[in-house]
Amino acid sequence: MSLSKPSAYKSQVTRRTMLQLTVAGAFSASLRPSPSFGETNMTQPIPAVPADTTFDGTWPFPARYNYAPGYAAHYVDVGEGPETLLLLHGEPTWSYLFRHQIATWSRHHRVVAIDHMGLGKSATPSDRTYWLQDHIDNLEAVALALDLRDVTLVMHDFGGPVGMGFAIRHPDRVKRIVSVNGPTPFGQADLIDRLVANAGEAAWFQWILKAQDDGTLEPLLGQLDYTILSTLKLNGFEDVSIVTDTWLNAYRAPFPTPAEAAGAIGWAKGFATGAHKFEEPDAAARKAISAKPALAIWGEEDRTLHAKHFLPLFEAVFPNGKIQRLPGAGHYSPEDAPREVTDQVLSFIG
Repeated sequence: MSLSKPSAYKSQVTRRTMLQLTVAGAFSASLRPSPSFGETNMTQPIPAVPADTTFDGTWPFPARYNYAPGYAAHYVDVGEGPETLLLLHGEPTWSYLFRHQIATWSRHHRVVAIDHMGLGKSATPSDRTYWLQDHIDNLEAVALALDLRDVTLVMHDFGGPVGMGFAIRHPDRVKRIVSVNGPTPFGQADLIDRLVANAGEAAWFQWILKAQDDGTLEPLLGQLDYTILSTLKLNGFEDVSIVTDTWLNAYRAPFPTPAEAAGAIGWAKGFATGAHKFEEPDAAARKAISAKPALAIWGEEDRTLHAKHFLPLFEAVFPNGKIQRLPGAGHYSPEDAPREVTDQVLSFIG
């Protein structure tokens, strides 16, 4: 079973009205531990991907788990150096997206990469909700438990809203912002209008809305063990040479059953039903965050998060920020252009 592009709505007016209502509701305001899994709280659900799984050596980083958010939150913590990079992936990936970058960055700096609840090697509790504010809460719990300070946030896809939420709550713990094809919501005046316009052009978001409407969203995303390739391709990568059995296994492994696809389902369903809420900055957070060094790296072929909509939002928050466009790279730019993403961030942090 594969995910196909959604059919067009009956009229542009109907589609735009639907998107306006949906997006406006969906995005309104509102000491390193032991790497061994299971040393605490074995009553929690066990992650679908075993801790020692390396996917044929492509993921050699030791698994660590933190229980501060109330489940087994997987992260890697590798390297030492003057800077700490905190990596946040998006939908429906996990920190494997950054494997090339981690290998290089960790030779120079400390790198912490966290898998969101229900994704990657993190557990998928059945009694939790998977909305944006939940992911912000979870990140906050882990980051405070690890006492992460002066971090450079590196955010992809919905890692952007999660990371910006954390930055708004804790501007004193954030040193720099790096958006890698990731939104930077910060209460911009035209935020909702741009989200609506983008959703009207993005096959992924159109499919989400249609699938939620006809009742197929959860059944189809519950089959990510089988549909992961078509889902990733619909979101957008350009370099088909990266697709190998190992690569597919790494991205499908977190979803062996429909129940364990709750993380991926939650993000899509939250958009379709209006459950996600952006964190809203107060005056102090707005002043502190907008003054921080910031970099946007954008694959220009991203057809899920179009540069023409999201780079102006970035510039509105960070008028002195830097923008690096990646021709030929799609939404998953760390996959399409691994060397460019790696080098741009290293150059940025010095």
